[in-house]
Amino acid sequence: MSVFKLQTISLTGLQGELVEVEVDISDGLPGFTLLGLPDTALFESKDRVRSSLVNSGFNWPNRKIIVSLSPAWLPKSGSGFDLAIAIGILGAQGLITQDSVTNKVFLGELALDSSVRGIRGLLPSLIAATKFGIKEAIIPFENLVESQYISDFDVIHIETFSECIDFLNLGKRKTFSMTEAISDPNRVDMSEIVGQMGARKLMEIAAIGGHNALLIGPPGTGKTMLAERLATILPELNNQEAIEVAAINSISGFIRNKFLYSKTPPFIAPHHTSTTAAIIGGGSSFIRPGAVSLAHRGILFIDEAPECARGLLDALRQPLESGEVTISRAVGTLNFPAKFQLILAANPCPCGKYSGRGRSCICPQLSIRKYLQKISGPLLDRIDIRLFVETPSRTELAQNVSGESSEEIRTRVIACRKIAEDRFRDESWKTNSEISAQALRTKYRAQKEGLAFLHEEIEAERLSARGFHRVLRVAWSFADSRGHNQPNLEDVQSAYDARSGLELFR
Repeated sequence: MSVFKLQTISLTGLQGELVEVEVDISDGLPGFTLLGLPDTALFESKDRVRSSLVNSGFNWPNRKIIVSLSPAWLPKSGSGFDLAIAIGILGAQGLITQDSVTNKVFLGELALDSSVRGIRGLLPSLIAATKFGIKEAIIPFENLVESQYISDFDVIHIETFSECIDFLNLGKRKTFSMTEAISDPNRVDMSEIVGQMGARKLMEIAAIGGHNALLIGPPGTGKTMLAERLATILPELNNQEAIEVAAINSISGFIRNKFLYSKTPPFIAPHHTSTTAAIIGGGSSFIRPGAVSLAHRGILFIDEAPECARGLLDALRQPLESGEVTISRAVGTLNFPAKFQLILAANPCPCGKYSGRGRSCICPQLSIRKYLQKISGPLLDRIDIRLFVETPSRTELAQNVSGESSEEIRTRVIACRKIAEDRFRDESWKTNSEISAQALRTKYRAQKEGLAFLHEEIEAERLSARGFHRVLRVAWSFADSRGHNQPNLEDVQSAYDARSGLELFR
């Protein structure tokens, strides 16, 4: 009998490779041989496939079975090959025609009772299949939500192995209702914050330009509330950006637990005790994206920043500059996107009470300085906005007057983003925080008075070269919010003040 062939997808990070599954059943000593650099989970597919076939009413061939996954040099991992291997074994016995599997990909893990389970990375697998010209896939019903992101692609959802056979041989297919767009019932709003008018304004500037920010203040002043609500005033993700975010969540295995059709940018808040691997990404046999990648196109918020393990915050410097993170392990080197907006929060001192006149603080002055110096100078130099969040006054708390809602602020942010997008229509970037240093010195210069002010600060060694460019980027956001075509002295000074507000702690 001839070799039976069909196709599936193997993922390396977010990149998918088309894999041809070849199955040959011949006379000889009964056995099962799997070729093509399988990992442990894939090597164990023999027992899952055998039980699934038997429990679906098919016979396991008592002959020599060879399954080859090509290209042979590409390492294969995961249980998503089970469905393709099982179909190949039936096809090699003549129970399925070769034409019925042509130009299709098969993805899914088989349970012992023949049900088909969902897999990680289904969405990037389908994206890869479209790049290879394939327009039809048979996938688990559990991955229904992910498949909705791909248009012009015929997806057959199955719950059991028998349903797959019925479709291939008889054309039978179940119809499942597609999940409707839903909103997050726990959505927060800027109107819930009492007072903090200055902090709210700087959060709006951060949203306009996509700037990083550091919030320092005593416990309970609203630092976390401000950070959480920043995502609600950002513009919605477009379709391409939403697919990027969903693909990363699919690889991480979180996709079925999220409100996928809410286009609000992601908000990721890892605990300050998280390891570097959890923040940046890593693993041994399976490399997972970290918090910086889960926050792609959104916000990475780290509370109690000075309490983070030594070196963890400095590990953020490279992805902040490049917008991606490279992870090298023995199994290979992977790149994950990591274009996020960093928001840090910290207490002003170890006891957290150094505010106002500082009467409640019991920390020595040296301890206060050393505490915030745990955030290194090179990282702090990449923070555009540094803000001290004061405790709301008794009058503000008593009045309990709601401020502007997130929707009102977001309308202004979108208008400013549109101004920037039109200004940068011939550039490779869209937001003020991405303007290149070269362009800031030439095409997107501030007015002479503003540049002269910054040059004086550089001469006085109060501003670095990187800080010079970052102040100008924030100045463009202030200019957009005020309707100025070019940053003037007022815009530059406002940007400089937003960056220099915490120098008394250094």
